[in-house]
Amino acid sequence: MNAPFLRERAGWLSRNVLPHEPILRGWLVRHVRSHADVDDVIQECYALLMSMEDVGHIRDARSYLFVTAKSVILQGLRRAKVVDIESIGEIGRLEVASDLPSPESHASGVQELRYLEQCIGQLPERCRQVFTLRKMKGLPQRDIAERLGISENTVEKHMVKALKYLGQALAVDRSTTGRQERRGPGGKEAVREK
Repeated sequence: MNAPFLRERAGWLSRNVLPHEPILRGWLVRHVRSHADVDDVIQECYALLMSMEDVGHIRDARSYLFVTAKSVILQGLRRAKVVDIESIGEIGRLEVASDLPSPESHASGVQELRYLEQCIGQLPERCRQVFTLRKMKGLPQRDIAERLGISENTVEKHMVKALKYLGQALAVDRSTTGRQERRGPGGKEAVREK
């Protein structure tokens, strides 16, 4: 590693990671047996972060630091020839709070958005146009009525129909436990125009 890289990484560590050391140290004191081990874990975290090729992907340095510390602790337990039985029980308590969504909740959110997009696609054409213009483009009812050549009352009725259908479709989806084929409420493929 060259000197400019090391200076830049040291600057990043001092700005983004070092301010969280007191919180990490307190957390480690509660979860690690000896205070000497606490210093070792912190030092190993700094060494790992310093040796990374790129840190641009790290959005939440505090969470990343805590996850790195947890990883260092677990690696130490794996390498140990003799492991204190109490430390095995403490592994489960090493959970780190994070403001970022877990990969599972992110994937679930993406899946729910895709499902919502499918449900919107199943709306009747005029109902879908009204919903898209109102909720996605943010147009007022009056502008939608003028643009589509319908009354404001009709715009409102289409919105009520769309929201009712989408609410029922999402409620049905949330109540299913398996990965079944998703359908609108009542098993219908799409909402029918009246």
